[in-house]
Amino acid sequence: MKSVYFDSAATTAIDPEVKEAMIAAMDSYGNPSSTHNIGRKSKIIIERVRKGIAQQLNCQPGEIFFTSGGTEADNMAILCAVRDLGVTRIISSPIEHHAVGHTAEFLRDHNNVELIYLEVDELGQPDLDQLESLLKEDTPTLVSLMHANNELGNILDIERVGAMCRENNAWFHSDTVQTVGHRPIDLETLPVDFITCAAHKIHGPKGAGFLYVRSSVKIHSMIMGGGQERSMRAGTENIIGIAGLGKAIELAYKNLDHDRAYMLDLKKYAVERVQKDFPFISFNGLSADPEKSLFTVLSLRLPKNDKTDLILFSLDMKGIGVSGGSACNSGSSKGSHVIEAINKNNESLVSLRLSFSKYNTKEELDYFFECLAQILEMELENA
Repeated sequence: MKSVYFDSAATTAIDPEVKEAMIAAMDSYGNPSSTHNIGRKSKIIIERVRKGIAQQLNCQPGEIFFTSGGTEADNMAILCAVRDLGVTRIISSPIEHHAVGHTAEFLRDHNNVELIYLEVDELGQPDLDQLESLLKEDTPTLVSLMHANNELGNILDIERVGAMCRENNAWFHSDTVQTVGHRPIDLETLPVDFITCAAHKIHGPKGAGFLYVRSSVKIHSMIMGGGQERSMRAGTENIIGIAGLGKAIELAYKNLDHDRAYMLDLKKYAVERVQKDFPFISFNGLSADPEKSLFTVLSLRLPKNDKTDLILFSLDMKGIGVSGGSACNSGSSKGSHVIEAINKNNESLVSLRLSFSKYNTKEELDYFFECLAQILEMELENA
């Protein structure tokens, strides 16, 4: 049985060069907070990675704070904005990652923070006119909208949102976990106060990421107990993970044009196969639009019936790993909150998310569509 992996929006395979960087970092066992030479060697690794990330994103090294990943970074930005910046209102959307949604709801329920979810249309686009109207109210506000949706692939007009926030003195946090390393980001010109990154989304290790905090924004540590990360995150740094994160970002931007063209070609091929061979399958959100969605994500909408009810299980039995939504909700029997939010007509449907990486091939896509046809008991014209 073949093994085919189309779930890279959930996590990616570690790049061999990233593994090499991590293995090399294992020799630097000293505590980076120590003042002796052995500790300083570890500190050098951390600061070189910080400087490299800052150069890639055009920001200051002091604006990058290493975390355990995107979830911690999102939590830190939102919780600290309320605690330290006087935020009394959060404006977000119902299709954000749970790292944002659950944090905002916690603050609503326990800290009396007003939480407003923008309306989203059937394509998953948040109502930015509604946002503009809300921002004109004189309320200390944090706007939290993700740069690209991890299930639909939709890309937010982050420049427009940021400009509105600046104009109305609101703070802007964007979950950029799906876009760091996949799109150019210039933090010198981008009007955003917080962005986040998880290494494992770009062929790096799990358990490593960062939070960017614009230097003009003054927040304090969420995790107490030490002066690491310039007193912004207590705890001995994950040197091996940080080394992997640095190499992953370096490779992602070094090869961005090539990898983007390659994966976009895969995605366009998949869209054409769906339209030709499976006309009853449609697309969720803007995932089939190459100009308005991630080149890594394609979300399919199938009619719900006895064949599609167990589609994920049936594909898994054929060695194919895909997702029905976000893998970050593992263990839950509930469906995707993203698909539920955009399914305005309450129609019965089953969603499949294909998410690509530089390691996928058209031959793997052909195998996926052959297996899909078998499961649905179809005859393909080119079979």
